[in-house]
Amino acid sequence: MKRIKDKISLFYENPVISWHEHIWYEDKDLTKISKRSYEHFENMKILGFDRIVISRPVVYERHCPPENFIAANELVKGFVSEFKEKTYAAAFVNPGFVRESVEEIERRVCDDGFVAAKLMHQYFVDDPVTFPIVEKCIELDIPIILHQGHSVDEETLTCQPRLSDGAHIANLARRYPEATLVMAHIGGGGDWQWSIKAIADCPNVFADIGGSVYDRNLMEEAYRYIGADRLLFGTDGMYSSCVGKMVGAKIPEEDKKKILSGAAFERFLEGKGK
Repeated sequence: MKRIKDKISLFYENPVISWHEHIWYEDKDLTKISKRSYEHFENMKILGFDRIVISRPVVYERHCPPENFIAANELVKGFVSEFKEKTYAAAFVNPGFVRESVEEIERRVCDDGFVAAKLMHQYFVDDPVTFPIVEKCIELDIPIILHQGHSVDEETLTCQPRLSDGAHIANLARRYPEATLVMAHIGGGGDWQWSIKAIADCPNVFADIGGSVYDRNLMEEAYRYIGADRLLFGTDGMYSSCVGKMVGAKIPEEDKKKILSGAAFERFLEGKGK
């Protein structure tokens, strides 16, 4: 344990918030939390994380109905309530059900202390169906974490025909410059360089470094295009690769600390999720 701490002292000596984590359910049963979900806390202890932001998208069905995304968020609520000192929550919705999604986000933020919204691949993020969701998040002053990937892989596109990439996110950002958008898992969505370049001139788009991909220069290129102020730490469950990305990144130490602490997003967490 001491050898691990020595190698990742950056994590132990500074605040660390991961903005991209999930819990899991058992066999498509949205009322039962998988034991795997509790592994987060062992990983956090070993690696020096302070808090994580949790969501639970429903990914086994393309058109997730309201009763299922509401159940998924209720699962998250229960989990976060049990571990208040370690977790925050993000609300997953399907924009195709506009009224239910808007109501769900408002309820989760105002009543349950959720700190963000989460969209998956039910619709491209710049589809007009998402606009009421974005407008509600602007009103509530919360960020939106956007699943994305720039892929040409036939299997991926068959499973996710409405998979957004950096260009879709940039379109949304330009329409709503007052929105706060997070391009999720740049290390887990195909051609990360393409997507980073697509959002480079959109100051209201941030990116988390999550995902298993740790290509050479991933961190350095992301830092060069959008800077530390627009990068967030997150793993999307890929703890070791993302810790390695931060430790090995050839960027200034002070900027690593800024990314790990989520300095740009501190205001979204103040007084929430407690």
